Amino acid sequence: MKNPNDGYFKGRLRSMKFALKGMWLLITTEDSIKAQFSIAIIATIVGFYFDISASEWMFQCLAIGMVLVAEALNTAVEKVADFIHPDYHKKIGFIKDIAAGAPAFAALISLVIAGIIYLPKIIAIL
Repeated sequence: MKNPNDGYFKGRLRSMKFALKGMWLLITTEDSIKAQFSIAIIATIVGFYFDISASEWMFQCLAIGMVLVAEALNTAVEKVADFIHPDYHKKIGFIKDIAAGAPAFAALISLVIAGIIYLPKIIAIL
């Protein structure tokens, strides 16, 4: 909630605090984010191992960010849906299934990006 006594910069710092808290909560409490974050760390290590180019780093970072953002938004939709209707409901289930599709799309696109970046490097080694 916005504090009317906050100036512009104090308000931005306060917003950043909430954002960092949200990131921390996601990383420490949500299994899907933990799994995707672990994969992101592995992908980063692999990127250093294969000495990928700056543009490859850019695409890899965008793919990682896309997956993490999609997972975070999916988690938020699921939490809101569970809060509104804790018991099973067909329409809530439909909404949650659609929300779960977003990180699935993001993950598939990320796999394509990883293939484009790493398959030629792996084939060159073989």
